[in-house]
Amino acid sequence: MSKLILILLYISVLLSTQSTFSWCNSAEEDGIISEFQQYLRFPTAHPNPNYKPAQEFIVSKAKSIGLNTQLLEFAKGKPIILLTWTGKNPSWPSILLNSHLDSVPAEPEKWVHDPFQAIKDIKGNIYARGSQDDKCIGMQYLEAINRLKTKGYQPLRTVHVSFVPDEEIGGRDGAGAFVSSKEFKNLHVGFVLDEGQASPDENYRVFYADRIPWNLIIRATGAPGHGSKLYDNSALENLMRSMDAITRFRSAQFDLVKAGLAEPGEVIAVNPVYVKAGTPTPTGFIMNLQPSEAAAGFDIRLPPTADPQLVRKRISEEWAPAARNMTYQILEKGPIWDTQGRPLLTVANDSNPWWLLFEQAIMATGGKLRKPEILASTTDARFVREQGIPAFGFSPMANTPILLHDHNEFLNEGEYLKGIKVYAAIIESLSSFIESDHSIASKDEL
Repeated sequence: MSKLILILLYISVLLSTQSTFSWCNSAEEDGIISEFQQYLRFPTAHPNPNYKPAQEFIVSKAKSIGLNTQLLEFAKGKPIILLTWTGKNPSWPSILLNSHLDSVPAEPEKWVHDPFQAIKDIKGNIYARGSQDDKCIGMQYLEAINRLKTKGYQPLRTVHVSFVPDEEIGGRDGAGAFVSSKEFKNLHVGFVLDEGQASPDENYRVFYADRIPWNLIIRATGAPGHGSKLYDNSALENLMRSMDAITRFRSAQFDLVKAGLAEPGEVIAVNPVYVKAGTPTPTGFIMNLQPSEAAAGFDIRLPPTADPQLVRKRISEEWAPAARNMTYQILEKGPIWDTQGRPLLTVANDSNPWWLLFEQAIMATGGKLRKPEILASTTDARFVREQGIPAFGFSPMANTPILLHDHNEFLNEGEYLKGIKVYAAIIESLSSFIESDHSIASKDEL
């Protein structure tokens, strides 16, 4: 893409974005915020999410905007809502905007306001489970599209919006099943936006990859015996030696982050989640008996730049060696590479035309971007990246503490409204993209 084309593209987005910045008066803003609060109140938190009321609300909203609606279900009681805004050139690769319907549970007694009432305080902060993760972006997509349609904009590319279930418990029955379906393949998706995270400062965050989760279970065995006897290679002794080795590795990775040499998503995270040993009784544990078995579980997160074979080697030789009567099990929660054998990441530099369009749309709204990051956790974006489809994780929440899954999760109404304007610019930019010969040739790099 030539420099002249980029400049013209930037100017067109800037001018069109400025025209959308005055779309809302105070009464309309109140209505938009009220609908956001209504969506937040639907009980879609695990372990028993009720998707039906949220589904009906989203479908009604979409029809009022004039979007085509389709309901899919690959697992009973777990709906996928697919909305479509048909472009002038529906044969071109489409744009998909994804969000999830579900949220994690909350402990109401530990919140300043009820997490399922979406109460707005005097500062305009809306307290609710899912306000950041990620019911905000689903509603912002719809509001942004409504604004673009109101001003008469017609996209060149078709724009799809998906609301999926079960992201917070792995997404296999939600985005995972959807992306593997013939219905998804028929959408001819060329680029995807999914959720990101808040930023405590003025710079928006964007993510070009997720870390891949592994669950590691280490088991140790040894001779049982009296609590006073010194055994060599007892089960708990071996497990403790392994945990010491893992702790040293974890500390070395964390030191890179604390020293500013790596971002959290760029290192391998290994965190203990349980230890199981001992002989229980109704009042505690038997204290004078050394157990013959011990086990521990660890949550491992691998950046796409890590070599999984080296991690496996470390586990087998240092963390759970057979020579110390140890075994291990690795439960991989997703692939390391895409279907073409490439790391699960999307190029976030000037060689990727989608990145240029995204970055310029942010700039056109007066926004600022941090350096692109690898997300420390995992999102549904990994399913589309596995298919070789470029995807960025982005949630327009600047000047906002990172509170996903935390007590007192909130989003300020001003940031929410600003995010709608940002998405309007992004959607217009992406859906207006005309591929050049250069950009088509660069597809294999994405």
